[in-house]
Amino acid sequence: MDIQLNGSTRLYFVVGHPIKQVKSPAGVTQELIEKGLNALVSPADVAPEHFPDFVENTKNMINTDGLIVTVPHKITALACCDKVTDRAKFIGAVNTIRRCESGWEGDMLDGTGMVQAIKSKNIELENKRAILAGAGGAGKAIAYELLISGVAELAIFDLDAARQQQLVKHLNALGQGKVVAHDNDPSGFDVVVNATPMGMNGDPSAAFQLDKLTAEMSVADVVTSPENTPFVCQALELGCTTVKGTDMFEKVRDLMIDYLLENNHKSGGVNDDAA
Repeated sequence: MDIQLNGSTRLYFVVGHPIKQVKSPAGVTQELIEKGLNALVSPADVAPEHFPDFVENTKNMINTDGLIVTVPHKITALACCDKVTDRAKFIGAVNTIRRCESGWEGDMLDGTGMVQAIKSKNIELENKRAILAGAGGAGKAIAYELLISGVAELAIFDLDAARQQQLVKHLNALGQGKVVAHDNDPSGFDVVVNATPMGMNGDPSAAFQLDKLTAEMSVADVVTSPENTPFVCQALELGCTTVKGTDMFEKVRDLMIDYLLENNHKSGGVNDDAA
């Protein structure tokens, strides 16, 4: 990686709290350099109470061209943008922010990346029954894209019953497919997706009842570390078609770069207000 550091260097930040677990700064920097840019992506550990000020201050730093937003700032980031895509507004979160004429413009690409990773494994979604664990920011984004991709039914599981019911109601308003609240039994579903942190960093637990997985199911996990969570290990042992968190991460990274460089602006419209 041949990084230039001079007065012409364009800056990007990966913003989270904590930040030491992120892997994207080096990979995104490398991709930008390979595209011929003099650019650097730096991690920024910003506490939640300081995040809005950070976003505003970097907007005023005119050699900063974009922000990649990670936990726990994705929901807060929506209101920090001057414009957001229709997708981000519906989901209620943003994970990528780029400079535009009016300031900062944001989109939410986690769900798109997961669905692209799923389809890259030749997993069919149209008219299938899917179950998703996790009603947080990533879960909302993935649920939205699963419905847009044509699943016939989407079941949502979350330990927070109020959050689970709220997401089910919100998704049903799309009118794209049947959305129901469910427990963590994946029996009878074609596609099983984990959008929770369960299994991360050596956590031996899993969001779903692993003994209910069967070989004909397709499974997907958002967790990147470790690459083989208990959920993924069980799926691989059964012979399921499996999408790992690292598969999703690669797709999201590519989408983020395209968006930041304005090569993949296909959000379906931009709203003038962030909230």
